[in-house]
Amino acid sequence: PEWYLTQVLMWIGNHIKFFEEKIQLIIDKTDSSLDAKLEFSRGLVMLVLEKMSADIPRLLYDDSLFCHMVDEILLFEKELHSAYGYPNNFPSCMHILSEETCFQKWLTVERKFALEKMDSVLSSEAAWVSQYKDIADVDEMKAPDCAETFMTLLLVITDRYKGLPTAARKLQFLELQKELIDDFRIRLTQVMKEETRSPLGCRYCAILNAVNYIAAVLADWADNVFFLQLQQAALEVCGARKTMTEVQLGQLASLESSVFDNMIDLLERLRYDMLTRQVEHVFREVKDKAKPYKKERWLFLPSQSDQAVMSLSSSACPMLLTLRDLLLQLEQELCHSLFKSFWQMLAEKLDLFIYEDIILANHFNEGGSAQLQFDMTRNLFPLFAHYCKRPENYFKQVKEACVILNLNVGSALLLREVLQTASGKMTDAVAYSEQPTAIAALNEIGVYKLAPQDVEILLNLRTNWPSTGK
Repeated sequence: PEWYLTQVLMWIGNHIKFFEEKIQLIIDKTDSSLDAKLEFSRGLVMLVLEKMSADIPRLLYDDSLFCHMVDEILLFEKELHSAYGYPNNFPSCMHILSEETCFQKWLTVERKFALEKMDSVLSSEAAWVSQYKDIADVDEMKAPDCAETFMTLLLVITDRYKGLPTAARKLQFLELQKELIDDFRIRLTQVMKEETRSPLGCRYCAILNAVNYIAAVLADWADNVFFLQLQQAALEVCGARKTMTEVQLGQLASLESSVFDNMIDLLERLRYDMLTRQVEHVFREVKDKAKPYKKERWLFLPSQSDQAVMSLSSSACPMLLTLRDLLLQLEQELCHSLFKSFWQMLAEKLDLFIYEDIILANHFNEGGSAQLQFDMTRNLFPLFAHYCKRPENYFKQVKEACVILNLNVGSALLLREVLQTASGKMTDAVAYSEQPTAIAALNEIGVYKLAPQDVEILLNLRTNWPSTGK
């Protein structure tokens, strides 16, 4: 087919000047609105359509020849419209490709070759390596080669069917793309399950980067004009067939949802599950290394004034070293957005663990309170300072507990009195009216997250009360 298609393009190109300078002048004198160049092009395209109609039935049973013909027709169409201004409403080869038998064959061939490409991409040695791993500026998403190749494959398919004359045919191709995305997601899930024993390994991280990259690209495509037009077409089709609820139709119509929403939801669920598994793994490792720290003798530590220089508790070293090493490892492997989600989820779990399993499980003398605050504010929080300006905001329970435990005795006595006054030592009505006073007192010392009853528990963990006090 490339021979006769190229020949037609040559005829059009070689005769444009003649038609514009000679024939068009004659037509203009007759007050006709005809465009000589376009009429000539239309006549030649009609010849191509006749030739295609004769050739295609003979190619339906040979996938490679049929695919070759479709490729050549698409190249011909592209040049015809871009180089020679052939109008979209004129007869074109895409009308022949849209005929039922030919179109179904085209869909089948696209699916077959796409699946073969996916097989080869996932089995290649470079499948889980980023092409741009050595170029930091380019490799922001850290997408492995298999994910990039797959999205390029989808992009090529989109370019191939963009020129189809009817929305119904385009929607059928869109369904094919959705099938391929779902197939690829299932394949990624299968590979991921083989790697669950080492969720911090390179391949597991690469799969997670791939899932994140595909979801991000699909979200971008959802705002593309072409897919928004398809969304409108889908809305009309679904409305006519009544295959959607009124709520779903409303979401589509208001652009709250997109044609890729279901795919993105499934990918985001997979991403969350994988991230959660990584967070749980790192948390277990850190928790295991924290056993000596949990047994620290907080009641018998020397006060700050008795030490020349404060230093990190030796029992906290294994926990913090493990945490530091695992954070550095994952920062290298995961893309920025994934790593940000990871450390924030981990910080939330660590905050709860230290607060419940270490702070609430012990009593503290003055030296113990000071040591805990030093370990947290000068050692734990700075580990996360590489990733945000105010890491203590991700450890609010620990930070506020340290504030309560390190209040000077006079302030602590006053605070306890305010809390006791507001919490049931009086009638319920009076207690309710006193509650804002308790909240205000806590806010004044920088405590916003812990409830008054939590603060009372923390005050009771202190042992450095004066002997004559409460």
